Amino acid sequence: MQQASSPAGSPACETLVDLLRARAEADPGFPAYTFLRSGERGEAVLSYGRLDQRARAIAAALQGLSAAGGPVILLFQSSSEFLCAFFGCLYAGSYPVPVTPPRPGRSLERLVAVAAQSAARIILTEQGYQARLSAAFPESGRFQWLTPAETGSHGEDRWAEPDIDAGSIAFVQFTSGSTASPRGVMVRHGNVLDNLAVVKQAFAHTPDSTVVGWLPFTHDMGLVGNLLQPLYAGSRCVVLAPETFLMRPVTWLEAITRFRAETSGGPNFAYETCVRRVKPEDREKLDLSSWKLAFNGAEPVRCDTIQRFAEAFRDCGFRRDAFYPCYGLAEATLFVTGGSPRGPAASTTVDDKALADGRVVPSRGKGRVVMSCGRAWGAHEVVIADPVTGRRCEPDHVGEIWVRGASVAAGYWRQPSDSRRTFAACLSESGDGPYLRTGDLGFVWRGELYVTGRLGDVIIVAGINHCLTDIEHTVERSHPGIRPSCCAAFAVDVAAAEQLVVVAEVEREACFHRGKLDEGRVAELKLAIRDAVTQSHELSVRSVVLLKPGSLPRATSGKVQRHRCRERYENGELEGLGTQP
Repeated sequence: MQQASSPAGSPACETLVDLLRARAEADPGFPAYTFLRSGERGEAVLSYGRLDQRARAIAAALQGLSAAGGPVILLFQSSSEFLCAFFGCLYAGSYPVPVTPPRPGRSLERLVAVAAQSAARIILTEQGYQARLSAAFPESGRFQWLTPAETGSHGEDRWAEPDIDAGSIAFVQFTSGSTASPRGVMVRHGNVLDNLAVVKQAFAHTPDSTVVGWLPFTHDMGLVGNLLQPLYAGSRCVVLAPETFLMRPVTWLEAITRFRAETSGGPNFAYETCVRRVKPEDREKLDLSSWKLAFNGAEPVRCDTIQRFAEAFRDCGFRRDAFYPCYGLAEATLFVTGGSPRGPAASTTVDDKALADGRVVPSRGKGRVVMSCGRAWGAHEVVIADPVTGRRCEPDHVGEIWVRGASVAAGYWRQPSDSRRTFAACLSESGDGPYLRTGDLGFVWRGELYVTGRLGDVIIVAGINHCLTDIEHTVERSHPGIRPSCCAAFAVDVAAAEQLVVVAEVEREACFHRGKLDEGRVAELKLAIRDAVTQSHELSVRSVVLLKPGSLPRATSGKVQRHRCRERYENGELEGLGTQP
C-alpha cells in the first residue's frame, strides 16, 4: 500500500502510532484535546505527551494479555479515557472496536451483536461498566475486562513497539445500522492516513485551526473527523458529549463561540435541531463569525435546512457560505467528496417525477432542489453505475454511487461474501475495478456529486417509484407540530402489494392540552400528513403513527433507523398517540 503523505513538521507516517509518537516527540505539551462538561467547563485537557504516555501504559497491559493482532471492544463515553484506550489498542497492535455503552434500562442488543460478530475476548472500559453489565450481558463471563486505571501509572515502560505497517488493520468500525444490521468495517492504517490527508486538504486545515465536535466516537465522522483529523493537522480539538448536544443544543454553538472554532458540523438533523430549539435569548450571546466550515453530511443534505439555519443565526455572525455539504461513508474511512472550503455550496432543481424514474431533468419551475456534495478529492474516483447491470450510467441518469481510492477499507470483519459483493465491484462493459458499492443513489452533474437516496429507499406502488426520503420531507412540512428530521416512511406488504406507513414524532404541545392527550389535535395532524402526501406524491397512506419526542429508534449518529421502525410497527411495539391507524 502506498504510504500516506505526512503532516507538516512530522516525519513520514506509515501508521497512526507513528503519527502520535511524532507529535508527542515534537511538541509533548501541546494541549491537543479539550473535553467539555455541559459545554461550559474543561473536563480534561490532553496533551500529545500525556496521550502517548497513557497509550503506552494501556498497550503494555494489552500486550500482557496477548491482545496483539485481535479485536478489543471499547466501551466508553465520549471522554479522554476513550482516546487513551483507542490509542492504547493501536500501540498494542490490536484492533479497537468502539461500541456505545448501553444506557441503564436500555437494550443490550447492539452490544451483544457486536460482541458476537467481532469475536473479541477483551473489553476495555470505564470503571463500573463491568459490574453494571455483568448481570444483564449474557456472555459477560467470557471476556477479560480491563480499565485504563488498572494499567498503572508507570506501565508505559513495559511497552514494546508493535509490528504493524500501513496495510495493518487500525480499527474495526461497526456501521450504525441505520439501514441494515451493523457490520464491522476493517480500516487499515494506510486507509485512515490517506483519508486524513484528503480531509486536511479539502477543509484547508492548518495548525492554527480549531475543531469542535459532539458526534459519538462510534461514528466515523466523530472518530475520524473530530478526533483523528486534528491530530493529523496538528490543530486543537474540543469535544462535547453527544448527550450534551441532544439535551441542550446551544452548547454546541457556545463551544464554537468560546473556542473560536473554524470547523464544526454534523448531520442535517443537527442544524434543524438548533433552528428549532435554540432560543432567541441564547442566540444573542453567540458569536459564530469564526465558523468558516460547517460540514453537513452522514444523511441527506437539505437546501431548506441550510437556508433556515443561515437566516436564524445570521445576526450571530454565521455566514451561509460556511456550509459545506459533503459525502462519505465508513467503508471509505470517512470522506469522499466535498466542495471548495471557501465557496458557496451548489444546488440544482430537477423534475421530481423524472428523478423518481431515475432520470435527471433540469427544471426551471417547481421541482426538487438537490444539494451538491462537491467533487471527489485526492485520488478518489466516483462513478455512477446501474446497480443491476453494473454498466456506467449516462450523465442524465441516477445510479448507484461507486467509489475507489486509497481510503476504501479492506472489507467487512469476518464476512468474506459481503466483502466481495460490496468492495469488489467491476464495471461490466470494461471490467474496470474494483469499486466500493456504496448502496447510495445519485448522479454527477457538471462534475459534482448529487446524492438522491439509497437503494432501499424506493418503494413501488401501482408501478410508480416513490423515494421515501422525499415522502418524509413532505411529512415534516405538512404541519408545524411535526418535529423536523423525526419521521420514517416505509412500505408494508398487504395483499401482495406495498402500502405506505408514516411514523412521526410530534411536538408535545401539538397533541397535548393541559397535560392530557387531545384526540382532536391528533386527528388534525394525521389528516394534514395524509393530505400532504396525497397532494405531493399521489399516494394514499395506510397508517399514520404519531409518537412522543424521542421515541423513534435511532443509530448512534442520530439517524432514524427506518428498518427498525418498520420492525417495531409490524410487531405492534410502537406506542402511538391516539386511536390507530
